[in-house]
Amino acid sequence: MGESYRRVPPEPGAVPYAHRPMTPDTPPTRDMDRSLGDGGMPLLGELGVAFHGYGTGWAEAAWVPTALACNPGGIVQGGVYAVVHDAAMNFATNSALVRGDRCATLDVQYQTIRTATAGDALRVRGSVVRASKQVAYAASEVTTTAGDVVSRATATFILRRKETE
Repeated sequence: MGESYRRVPPEPGAVPYAHRPMTPDTPPTRDMDRSLGDGGMPLLGELGVAFHGYGTGWAEAAWVPTALACNPGGIVQGGVYAVVHDAAMNFATNSALVRGDRCATLDVQYQTIRTATAGDALRVRGSVVRASKQVAYAASEVTTTAGDVVSRATATFILRRKETE
């Protein structure tokens, strides 16, 4: 996993993410500290998700599913994975944009590979695979602390870039 960042200003003259390579040590292009914890969405906190790190084009969270995330059989309900993946990929995409630019989810596809239950210690990582001027492609994984994949997803985001003068 990459280094966790809180707030590291971009270098003077830095160009937007779509026009420069991303490496694990690339500092974020915008301050996303307010999204740490529940990602700015109380629902994520209720589901047991807590974002703890990000950099340009990636975001990481710890997830200990709560009973609210589970079906009556105690297994994490499938639709909850969609919410968690979308949040992780959205956070990652926003961390790759400059202040004032925005993104919106166009679609999300996810697969559940193994079950998880309330109280399991999980990790979530979302990352931008590619970004152009108007579209970004992202991926995310939910894994156990041992690294076993529980669920993975991909998504497409539309980018709304601020007007440049």
